[in-house]
Amino acid sequence: MTAATHSTLFPQVPDSADAVLEGLDPEQREVATALHGPVCVLAGAGTGKTRAITHRIAYGVRAGILQPSTVLAVTFTNRAAGEMRGRLRQLGAQGVQARTFHSAALRQLQYFWPKAIGGGLPRLVDRKIQLVADAAAACRIRLDRGDLRDVTAEIEWAKVTQTVPADYALAAAKAGRQAPRDPAEIAQLYSVYEDLKRDRSVIDFEDVLLLTVAVLQDRRDIAEQVRAQYQHFVVDEYQDVSPLQQRLLELWLGDRDSLCVVGDASQTIYSFTGATPDHLLDFRTRHPGATVVKLVRDYRSTPQVVHLANGLLAQARGRAADHRLELVSQRPAGPEPDFTEYTDEPAEAEGAARRIRDLVASGVPASEIAILFRTNSQSETYEQALADVGVPYQLRGAERFFDRPEVRKAGVALRGAARFGSNDSLLDDAVDLPSQVRAVLSGEGWTPRPPAGSGAVRERWESLAALVNLAHDFAAAHPGATLGDLVAELDERANAQHAPTVQGVTLASLHSAKGLEWDVVFLVGVAEGMVPITYARTDEQIEEERRLLYVGVTRARERLHLSWSLSRSPGGRPNRRPSRFLDGLRPGSATTAGRGTTGASGGIERGFAPAGGTVVHPDAVPRRAQRTPARCRVCGRTLTDAGEMKLMRCDGCPSDMDEGLYERLREWREEQARRTGQPAFCVFTDRTLMAIAEAVPDDERELARIPGVGMRKLRRHGADVLAICAGRPCATEDTED
Repeated sequence: MTAATHSTLFPQVPDSADAVLEGLDPEQREVATALHGPVCVLAGAGTGKTRAITHRIAYGVRAGILQPSTVLAVTFTNRAAGEMRGRLRQLGAQGVQARTFHSAALRQLQYFWPKAIGGGLPRLVDRKIQLVADAAAACRIRLDRGDLRDVTAEIEWAKVTQTVPADYALAAAKAGRQAPRDPAEIAQLYSVYEDLKRDRSVIDFEDVLLLTVAVLQDRRDIAEQVRAQYQHFVVDEYQDVSPLQQRLLELWLGDRDSLCVVGDASQTIYSFTGATPDHLLDFRTRHPGATVVKLVRDYRSTPQVVHLANGLLAQARGRAADHRLELVSQRPAGPEPDFTEYTDEPAEAEGAARRIRDLVASGVPASEIAILFRTNSQSETYEQALADVGVPYQLRGAERFFDRPEVRKAGVALRGAARFGSNDSLLDDAVDLPSQVRAVLSGEGWTPRPPAGSGAVRERWESLAALVNLAHDFAAAHPGATLGDLVAELDERANAQHAPTVQGVTLASLHSAKGLEWDVVFLVGVAEGMVPITYARTDEQIEEERRLLYVGVTRARERLHLSWSLSRSPGGRPNRRPSRFLDGLRPGSATTAGRGTTGASGGIERGFAPAGGTVVHPDAVPRRAQRTPARCRVCGRTLTDAGEMKLMRCDGCPSDMDEGLYERLREWREEQARRTGQPAFCVFTDRTLMAIAEAVPDDERELARIPGVGMRKLRRHGADVLAICAGRPCATEDTED
């Protein structure tokens, strides 16, 4: 569910430009009022980035600084663009264009094609996979369904990176891509695919961008016409732009700098499509005078969820990790995330379904619960498990709400009732708008009680029930509204793809869940081989998998459940282990990877002038080697307290200490102190024993890494401590130097 549809109430349009700014925090207000020059908004998950940029546009329009028709806001999905249009409408900023890159480019291409090329624009193919199959047949290459999908993805990547068939093999090797087939074979398929398109006079979605770029590059008069129309640009999810989209944006801009970009490098999860965060991270280099605003106040998730999310990124490596934002929750405390291990995948699905059934029975709306998984193939097991316990669900990524047949039919019925309702006996007893809608939709299959079970019948009922709920909210916000008013509202929502809430647990892949949020999230299958996925081998691929899990974690508002199974099927070998990304974060686990840098914060970067007076960048001056600062292995904060440094975590961060081991170590220490006649802390301090019980070292090397265990104590007590950690009896006699 999106933030826009979390409440289906209808807020009043602000009565002035200043009223648009009400309720924004200081950083969001800074974004909203920075209307001139380049602006870069680094916005963490749940920090209200859509709120900030829509209020920015609305404030500029309402204050008379921006003309609505000259503003183009671009994002990456129709849903996100629809949400943006819906919010702008609610803020009184109608007339602003909010579109995807492809939609905006297609509109321009359709308009300028007759002038630039002549004739009509070639037909746009919705799905290129059949063309790829035809190309394979022409090349006498056999491709199964999976191969077709993989080769199609490679062709898409090549096109968004502006790679021609002859250069594919070299470009793929340079980018470190693992081609699904021999690169020369893919290059051949790509070349024949392009020939088939030309022969059949069709274009694909990537061609829309490529052709628009070509027209704007070749026809200066058309480029100037576009730039005269659009003078102010806002780009959402800027970390996801491909080189081709960046080139199109540069052509739209020309030599101007009226640009606002919004993004978060830690949510870059689409690199397989050509997306790269480099344009976001290099924005200040390309625009030295840019205003940079960082949004880190998290209004979505509880401190417990945010703490886990920060802990995930604290272990990250790479350029995106160096620019991570450390979130600060603005919500009251909630329950700790829980971690559950199951014997097999069916048991994991059944366990999640039972928990969800209990949550729904306790009053949590099914629409506020989601099950998120790494691959779509995992969905079927959870669909069956939910059906078995009688919990409704909906699949994310399925048909858009207003495109569903039952919704279209309901719209026709409501429109007819609005025109001729006085002659409809169904409405004789309907005294208000909600009862009128219920009466009309009863003829389309809506009933006061949902049908039993799941499947298509239940899904149709859920769609109609969403329209009934929308009518209730609309009537409450607009007393005296008529059926005709509601139909007009539905038309506007359909144009904006601003769907009402559908009651049902959401099943979605981690990739398709981006931009959404729920009160309760079940992250399932969080095991090695799935998260990270088996084919993620390079450091860059592993880090993207970590970011994907981070996106999943930050979808949860209040409750977060993470689970994994030891085997795929009942009776299988229990050879799976929890994801490495959870090491040091889940109870009973030790950290296996070093921590990354601390989160980005505000500040000014300056060079300095040595004796000669020449300004030198600090990185260019040789420095004496410095010790790496100690950081909390849970949240990544720099540690300064000696006791915290010994534990390698903040006192306030959760401990994964083995309590039983700690007590055994304390008993052993007491015996050692008694035998040697010295205070117990001289053997090991409490902090050192806690650190040992948290790390559970396997050998002397691991034990020696623990602060407080020097070489002398390692020689004297190491064998005993390691034996206790391993659950073996230890020697009873003290070993002297």
